[in-house]
Amino acid sequence: MNINPLKKKRGIISTSNNIDPDEIFLDSQNLPGFDTDQFEGRIERPITKRTIIILGVFFTFLAFIFIGKAWDLQIIHGEANLDRSIRNSLRYALIFADRGNIYSSDDKPLAWNNQRQSDDEFSKREYVKDLGISSLLGYVTYPKKDSAGFYYDEEIAGVDGLESIYDDYLAGENGLRIIEINALNEIVIQSTTDRPENGKDVHLTIDSEIQKAFMESIENIINQSGFAGGGGVIMDVRTGDLISLVSYPEYDSNVLTLAEDDEKIYEYLDDTRNPFLHRITEGLYTPGSIMKPFIALAALEEGVISPYKEILSTKEMVVPNPYDPDNPSYFSDWKAHGLVNVRRAIAISSNIYFYQVGGGFEGQEGLGISRIEEYLRKFGFGQEVNVEGFNNQAGTIPNPGWKMEIFDDDWRLGDTYFTAIGQYGVQVTPIQVARAISSIANGGKLVEPRIVTNFKLGSDIKKEIDISSENFEIVQEGMRESVQYGTAKGLSYPDFEIAAKTGTAELGITKEKVNSWVTGFFPYDNPKYAFVIFLEKGDRSNLIGGVAAARGFFDWAKINRPDFLE
Repeated sequence: MNINPLKKKRGIISTSNNIDPDEIFLDSQNLPGFDTDQFEGRIERPITKRTIIILGVFFTFLAFIFIGKAWDLQIIHGEANLDRSIRNSLRYALIFADRGNIYSSDDKPLAWNNQRQSDDEFSKREYVKDLGISSLLGYVTYPKKDSAGFYYDEEIAGVDGLESIYDDYLAGENGLRIIEINALNEIVIQSTTDRPENGKDVHLTIDSEIQKAFMESIENIINQSGFAGGGGVIMDVRTGDLISLVSYPEYDSNVLTLAEDDEKIYEYLDDTRNPFLHRITEGLYTPGSIMKPFIALAALEEGVISPYKEILSTKEMVVPNPYDPDNPSYFSDWKAHGLVNVRRAIAISSNIYFYQVGGGFEGQEGLGISRIEEYLRKFGFGQEVNVEGFNNQAGTIPNPGWKMEIFDDDWRLGDTYFTAIGQYGVQVTPIQVARAISSIANGGKLVEPRIVTNFKLGSDIKKEIDISSENFEIVQEGMRESVQYGTAKGLSYPDFEIAAKTGTAELGITKEKVNSWVTGFFPYDNPKYAFVIFLEKGDRSNLIGGVAAARGFFDWAKINRPDFLE
């Protein structure tokens, strides 16, 4: 054992191998060698009890917060959070319903769905490309997605025409599929919770062959003779079924539904002829002389004129002016017809005859504007025709109150004269004319038009017009004579009898433009169908109009659909 000499000298003997601090020789030259930034040369102090207590309280507080939050999530809101977590692992996908098809009366598909490309996509809508169909059917818009790929518009919606009118019936109900995914966004399982309910089919009264041929005949004359547009109606006079309903110009339903051909769409929008206007129900037109058969019926029923009373129809009728004898009023006829009775007046369309029975002249009594309005309303003019959802216009029958409201002026005799020949402020829709002419053909039954067979029978809705059957027969004979030798002679066939009435309505102050009309019914001996053709805003010098369009259609029907004319 080594004994420290110093301790031995002091009388202290240590047997330990440790060196006590006082045994170390402190070299003061070594002190600056400590790296104080590394805590060299510092004496470490123990952690105090106070610090330990503060830290303990702090961590205990955190533990209570954690436990409280866990209690809230697991116990208080545990059920809601469980449902939320389940939903976070699920995705919902729409199953789009197929839209119902639209068929013509001869069971030709007019609007249908193509094959769906995948389970998550919807069927695309397609339309027949035949002329005359698009403005009737309308078009649809498709569901739309946002930038994240989710549908914010989930419906295939009808926008115009029958697609819009019967949208709820055609649309059906979409279904729903639930898809479970894992953390890697992979599909684990999928199942259908709500199956889609496809839309219902719509069956029309429209005959697709007749519709196409009728449209072609009207379009040919419009383009040949420079009219701005036009249209036509063929209606069953017994049931109100609309066999054909065409409006020109029209848009292409396929173009608007796809919404891809911007150039064509802008062309439609910029077209001043307005291809979006369904002229049959929405268009208001000055009718001209096609109103004369209704004035004749009123005059006969009121005893203003007898069937055989003749009125001299000269080129001009001069009406004295009681306030200024030197300035009489002149009312012209398109031709000097001589003495005419009611049948001949209808056939040759004498203006002077109807001036006098409408407003009176010298010894001839006139109906007057009140009775003219009364009878025109009996035939449905001046009121909307309910064509199962189409936008309809009521039109105008001018009268003293109307003139005061519009022009702030008094009614004059000349206003009555012009109203009696379908001019002045008279405005009608082609569907009104078709229904009114049907009532002449069937002897006084005002039937409601229908275009869809799914819902109601047109034959169930009829209004009896209180005019004698004898007077209806007289007017029918006058319309037949119009085809035999009068203004509708272009519709004369040796083996097929049509009754008709033409009209040329002058437009505007300058009267440089006219509407050309022809309306009537067939077969004459057993009327089944009424027809209306109108061509709008053509040059008054043009001699080719409504009759030529009707002739083109009847020529086609005699060859291709003789059954339709029987």
